[in-house]
Amino acid sequence: MAQTGTIYLVGAGPGDADLLTLRAATLLQSAKLVVHDGLVDPSILALVGSDATMISVAKSRSKHTLRQDDINALLVREALAGRDVIRLKGGDPFIFGRGGEEAEAAHAAGVPVEVVPGISAANGAAAAAQIALTHREASSMVTFVAGQCKGLADQDWAGLAGKGRTLVIYMGVKTAPQIAEKLMADGLAPDMPVAVIENGARPTMRVLRGVLAALPEIVSRERVVTPALIVIGEVAARPPKGGLASPDTALAALAKEAFQ
Repeated sequence: MAQTGTIYLVGAGPGDADLLTLRAATLLQSAKLVVHDGLVDPSILALVGSDATMISVAKSRSKHTLRQDDINALLVREALAGRDVIRLKGGDPFIFGRGGEEAEAAHAAGVPVEVVPGISAANGAAAAAQIALTHREASSMVTFVAGQCKGLADQDWAGLAGKGRTLVIYMGVKTAPQIAEKLMADGLAPDMPVAVIENGARPTMRVLRGVLAALPEIVSRERVVTPALIVIGEVAARPPKGGLASPDTALAALAKEAFQ
């Protein structure tokens, strides 16, 4: 009977291969089986040896290569067959990466698991854009939420954004109108600064700045695509240089009227 392999839940970081941990790079270079997400940058996949088996389980809003339960089963099956499995994820495995579900499936099957943390998409993208998620003059609290999920309108985000607070929204491009409407309905000022970071920490990164009321217009006009993060709070206006200039007061007012 083959000895049980180990499942390694590895964070690939926000995209730049230079931001991998040493542990992650070492595992990739010696890997024989890599199960990876679609958002992992090609420069990171290139670190894997040519004799390794590569399996993509890329997900998108409307199409999943494999359902999560099937991914869990794949990882467990391969490990029980005696193979070490590198489960490679963008960002950090335990921050909107479903790593917790995969670890639970492995434990239930008696398969050993090692978690190799990565720089989260929020930390990596914000750092690349030089947006400090906390700042003594602007924010003492930061919250991460998912903008693409069931029951978005029913979720209680009250108190997560506002003066002295930073809200970072993952997977919020498609639901930007609902996000802006939700936050303003909760009392957040329409002129609260926002920044949209597209392809954070990659050569194609864009940082688009504006105000909350104009968020849907920014996403639409600039044709923002995933991966992208939305940062809401006073820190989004610091530093004020670079990226898209804040929309003028008239544009913000028009956007606000559209949600009333």
